[in-house]
Amino acid sequence: MRTPLAAAIVALVVAGAVTAPVAAAAEPTLQAASLAGTVALSNCSGSLVRFPNSVDTDPALVLSNGHCSSLMDPGLVITNRPANRPFSLLDSSGAQVATLKAEKLAYGTMTDTDVAIYQTTTTYAAIKSSYGVSALTVRDTHPTAGTAITVASSTWKKLLDCNVDGFVHRLKEGKWIWKDSVRYTPACQTVGGTSGSPVIDRSTGEIVAVHNTGNEDGASCTLDNPCEVDPQGNVTVRKGINYAQQTYQIPACFTTGNQLDLNAAGCTLPKP
Repeated sequence: MRTPLAAAIVALVVAGAVTAPVAAAAEPTLQAASLAGTVALSNCSGSLVRFPNSVDTDPALVLSNGHCSSLMDPGLVITNRPANRPFSLLDSSGAQVATLKAEKLAYGTMTDTDVAIYQTTTTYAAIKSSYGVSALTVRDTHPTAGTAITVASSTWKKLLDCNVDGFVHRLKEGKWIWKDSVRYTPACQTVGGTSGSPVIDRSTGEIVAVHNTGNEDGASCTLDNPCEVDPQGNVTVRKGINYAQQTYQIPACFTTGNQLDLNAAGCTLPKP
């Protein structure tokens, strides 16, 4: 978990019969991601998000990490807790165009995943009308290995391009264990403050994960040094490799009006 900005600032300073040839599958057209719709928190990155069934008049939501709210104990799930946290909304150039305010922490946990979803005091329509910024859509299907992605950090105003290297059965960091985590190829070198950044599929522009950690020192299963655990319990440490938590499970848990319903059909997020 790379929340602290101070450490990161210091660090920055100091792949017969004649048959017709089979046509190669067309490569997906990749889009250049931007910082539009990302938001900066006091200690992390985040993004203004909507779901496939959200409508413009719904209250707008912000996605970040659970650990950017607080270091929640395993098993803790927070729902609909009042909050007044500010978010700096960025445009495509990385300029701040507005300050959004949270009304509540709709959902937060560090159990099985590492996610926080805030409901703001305004709507998508109002944000678009006033600031010309649209929310990013959280895709409701599992990403695939090899997908070209961008980790978009509002805090550092940086766009890191790499690919989904694979998926981790269990990612263990200290007392926390996360399921089916995304592992990046080495090109995405994240630092403190990138936690909570949206991971964007460059072929669709949709969010497929939220960045949350990386192995800094090569240690095994300790804070800031997560390890991979396979179904047989074997542990692998990959120094310098970074990870995200998938987000495809989230849309099913938010229904009419962008309201959380953990009992909705298809909702598999951890419950309180």
